[in-house]
Order: sequence, then structure tokens, then C-alpha cells
Amino acid sequence: MTLRKTKIVATLGPASSSEEVINRMAEAGVDLVRLNFSHGTAQDHIDRATLVRDIAARHRRPIGVLCDLQGPKIRIGKFENGKIQLAVGDKFILDAECKLGNQERVGLDYKTLPSEVEPGAVLLLDDGRIVMTVDAVHGQEVHCTITIGGDLSNNKGINRQGGGLAAEALTEKDKEDIKTAVALDADYVAISFPRSGADVQYARDLVRAAGGHAGIIAKVERAEAITALEEIIDASDAIMVARGDLGVEVGDAAVPGLQKRMIRMARARNKLVITATQMMESMITNPIPTRAEVSDVANAVLDGTDAVMLSAESAAGKYPVEAILAMHRVCLEAEKDYDSQNLKPRVNKEFLRIDESIAMAAVHVAQHLKVKAIAAMTESGTAVMWLSRANTLVPIYALASKKETRRKLTLFRGVYPFPFAQSTNDRDKILLDAEDELRNRGAVKNGDLILLTIGEPIGISGGTNTLKIVKVGEHRKS
Repeated sequence: MTLRKTKIVATLGPASSSEEVINRMAEAGVDLVRLNFSHGTAQDHIDRATLVRDIAARHRRPIGVLCDLQGPKIRIGKFENGKIQLAVGDKFILDAECKLGNQERVGLDYKTLPSEVEPGAVLLLDDGRIVMTVDAVHGQEVHCTITIGGDLSNNKGINRQGGGLAAEALTEKDKEDIKTAVALDADYVAISFPRSGADVQYARDLVRAAGGHAGIIAKVERAEAITALEEIIDASDAIMVARGDLGVEVGDAAVPGLQKRMIRMARARNKLVITATQMMESMITNPIPTRAEVSDVANAVLDGTDAVMLSAESAAGKYPVEAILAMHRVCLEAEKDYDSQNLKPRVNKEFLRIDESIAMAAVHVAQHLKVKAIAAMTESGTAVMWLSRANTLVPIYALASKKETRRKLTLFRGVYPFPFAQSTNDRDKILLDAEDELRNRGAVKNGDLILLTIGEPIGISGGTNTLKIVKVGEHRKS
């Protein structure tokens, strides 16, 4: 399969939990799987992660595991008959004390809603399909008038237009789920609805306290998060442009511009970014995407996203493998235009770190020599991040001894991790072994020029300080 720079994240669910389907997903090129903790038991997630890693081992490449926490449940309760129909102009009550809803009122899972809204506030239910304006608040009752009607069924979500609901980013369930994520050795943990960098840091502290090493992904889906973007990005390892709830809170028309802004900001701060939500929504029921969905995925690639994500398409749809293959071919085509537009050397930038300088030097050399590959010996993946943030046509192979590092690197745009055991502290021997590893995997052949980066002293994390240009096979000649 042709090397694709943009990574694909696919959500596992009822349609994609069997060994046969996950194996086909791996063959199709999935890079990470997402375990959605809004559904399923802890054991379900542990079993799926184990199966994914067994299959990844068969394919001789890592597949990352992303655990996505549910976050606060800002939802209505249930109805006597499962659902009702609301018309424009109808009066309706959101009642924190109601046990079972009817045509006039429904209960709330989010009991503090009456204290957080006031007359004139606009509430959006079921991802904005139902809209109501608050007329008055009486005790535990929020009295509303319907402005956009339709069917309303059990447990639908509630957003406030413009944001402003005070729900904590991490619930008690999330704190327990973090322990499960650590138990299954998650590579990334995604935090739903963070409002600040402190929310992200709190999640990181909980992961570390539980003994985990997972990277922290902040899902940007609250209006409040937009005003705190810089601190949220700085506190995270990656962000997710979670366009569903975000679009409901800030308005759908604002989302495309925000997506571009978030991707630019994340890349400028050397952080990763995933673009998500409804990317190929029609493939839940259709074997091919719409042209609009193709353009959506391609535009995310052209924006510079590290990864694109499938949600219900792969979790519950009829065509989970076909959705991955569709994303794969769209990403490949879009990357041609991205590369032609973005191969600009960062000649005016001052580098503050040695490993960043080495990475930028490697990219600069690769643009002026006919280099086949850049190979980075890495412990932590830090130097590879610099390579990934630069724009180069040359594939970046990360040779890492730690499986945790290799799995985290599955999210890095343009980076392909290999296992590589350093059996010696002899730099020249290590570089020859790295050359052999690339050749044995078919990445290069004798006579190719490659760039090798390594740190000395050998085995020290974050110490990349050497760049070497090598012709493959030259030093193996007798």
C-alpha cells in the first residue's frame, strides 16, 4: 500500500469488534483505533485493545489505541412512550424532578441546569435538531418555547447556544474510566469538554497517578474552549477538532474557520491535531462517500491535520472497512497538493533546541539531495515531532526500541514507526543496523541516499544531536 502521511483513526463498535473485521481494517491501513467510553463495559474495551494489538503484531506494525472519555452527561431523561413530537410555538418544561416525561415536560440528567440558565437563553437539543428559548425558571423547572420542532426521544443531549454550562470536564465515571484506560495501556486518552488548560492537566495528573503514560488529547467542543485555545493546546499532547458539539454551541457556519485556526495553532505549537465528526457520515449506510465528504476530508488534509477520524461510520455502519479505504485514497490525493504548496524551508526561524535544529537540517538536506528516507533513532519521539511538523516529501521512519513510543508515533503525520533494538552503544554499529532494518523492510535499497539522526550519549531521551548522510550498502562492501 502506498505510504500515506495523514493518519486514520477509526472508532470500534458493534460493526467492528470481530477479529475478522479488525484484521481487514488493519489491512486497509487504519493507524489508531478509538475506544468510545460512552458505550460498553471496561472489559469490552480491554478485550478490544488486546485484539487490536494481537492483530497489529501479525501485520508487523503498531496500531495505536485512543480511549475517549464520555465527559459530562448534559441530557434530558426518558419519556413514557419513548419520544414525543414538538411543534414551533409549543410550550415545554425541562424539569429536574420529573421521573418520566410526557408531551408537556421531561426530566434532566443534568440536575443543575435550572440554576445555569435564564430567560432568553437558547437551548439546543439532539445536536441542534430541536431548539427552544427559555421563558422563565421556577425552582427546578425551566419553562421554554419551541422555536424549531421535531421528534424528541429519550436521553438526547442539551447544549446552550454560546456555551456557559458549568459541567466539570471530568466526571466520577471518567475518573474510573481513566483507570481502565491505564489498565489496557492506552496510548492516548481524550478528554471531553475541557474548558481550560487546568482541565487537561488534571486529566494528565490522574493518568500519571494511575501509572499510565498515555498522551492527552483535548477535544475542543465547548464555546468556552475557543477563548482558552492557547492554554488548552499548550497543556495537551494533541487536540481534536470535535465538530459536533462545537458546531451546536458556536453555530455551524463558524466551524470551518475554527477548524483551520485550530490546526494552524496546534502545528505552530508543535502539537498534534485530529479532525473529527461526520467526515464520511453517509458511509454509515452507503458504500461510497458523497463528493462533499470527499472534499471535507481533503480540506482537512490540506489544512495540515495529523489525522482524520471515523466515528459511527466504522463503529456502527455497514461499511467500516470501505470507509477506511475511502479516506486512504482521498488523503493520498490531497497530500499531492499539500506537498506542492507547503515545501518551504523555515530559514527565518530561530531554533532553540539542538534536536529541533538537527530535524530542520535533515529536512533542508532532504529538499536538496535525492534522499530516499529520513531515519530517526528515537527514545521518546521528541525529535520525530520536529520532523513531522516540517514539510518534506521524504518519508520519516522512526526507529524506536520502546513499544509505547512506537504506538504514540502512529498519530504523527508523515511518520512510520519501526521496532529497533539497540544492542550496543557503538554509534557506527547502530547506524549500520538501522540501515539494515530499513533495507530489510523494503523501505530502501542499496545505492539509495538516506539521512540518519541519532543522539549521543546513546539511549538518552531527547538528546538527538547528530545527522549523517549515508549511501545504503556502501559500508557493507568488503
